[in-house]
Amino acid sequence: MRTISPAVVLATAALTLTACGGTGQPAATAPTGKNVILITPNPVGTNSFLQLSVKGAEAAAKEIGASFKLYESKDPTSIAQNLDAAVRAKPTVIVGVSFSFDDLFTTVPKQHPDQQFLQVDSCAEEQAANLTCVSFKEHEAAYLAGVEAGLLTESGKLGVVAAIDSPFVHRWIDPFLDGAKSVKPEATGTPLYVGGNNPFSDPARAKSQAQTLTGQGVDIVAAAASAGNQGVFEAVAAAKAKAFGVDVNQCAQSPGNVIDNVLKHVDVAESAAIKDIAAGKAGGVKVYGLKEGGVGVNALGDDLASSGCAVAASADVVAKVKQVRDDIVAGRVTVADPLAG
Repeated sequence: MRTISPAVVLATAALTLTACGGTGQPAATAPTGKNVILITPNPVGTNSFLQLSVKGAEAAAKEIGASFKLYESKDPTSIAQNLDAAVRAKPTVIVGVSFSFDDLFTTVPKQHPDQQFLQVDSCAEEQAANLTCVSFKEHEAAYLAGVEAGLLTESGKLGVVAAIDSPFVHRWIDPFLDGAKSVKPEATGTPLYVGGNNPFSDPARAKSQAQTLTGQGVDIVAAAASAGNQGVFEAVAAAKAKAFGVDVNQCAQSPGNVIDNVLKHVDVAESAAIKDIAAGKAGGVKVYGLKEGGVGVNALGDDLASSGCAVAASADVVAKVKQVRDDIVAGRVTVADPLAG
């Protein structure tokens, strides 16, 4: 059983009726039409993952004829406050993004059985019947990026700049290094973490960690620092090294310096889940991996030539990535999931 931290308990007890950082004041009574409320764990800003979650929720709301509201949180207390405000508004579905909702979604859906909830990119351990979850096999796409890195590295030294040191974030670290070693056994890998007060949105700290890696001879750095990735790209460009991005195609952010991206089609999966809930098909966990088209890399895309990604110039690497993708989908290659222990 998951232990709920005292901080979350206190934050829940201190809930107010105001959505912190929301795009509008929540209604005091239930609105008459369909409506979708999305709660983010941090301000959206330049965070590509959160931008995708907004895109998906907005698209779904439009398709089902619903209104859309965004509540942006700043910290655990404001997440709890935003969730309370959303519950009081009684929308068609309340969407919470990331593992930041794990503890709250263990209890709140059970307390409000008539309200539908959707958790994107994670799922509470004790899942209520009115909680739908969408998760991804990020580790499969990270492994493919690692294969690319292993084939393209000249120094044999690889690095990862990740936001925090947690089992979930290791889905971008361990498989990346495993993929590289599958094609270059002598390759070494070093992960460094942004940390600090804002680990998912701190380009300066991310850049500093990338500089440390390139200073050690690392010639390819995988960026897994969300909105901090731009700092990694700046560091590798200055060091004449290369990088990988995450979530969306970030190659244009540093032309010629980003090999590829560990893609996660959050918007597509989230939109599909919201439409299912609105149609009365709620509950359960929907998992998207390479087989389901929920994750991937730009090297697999039909638009690779126009992607701006450096891997487009290496046809042999692209061919190998496609082969490994097929092996994973067919079950011939199994990518270890750091979350599985």
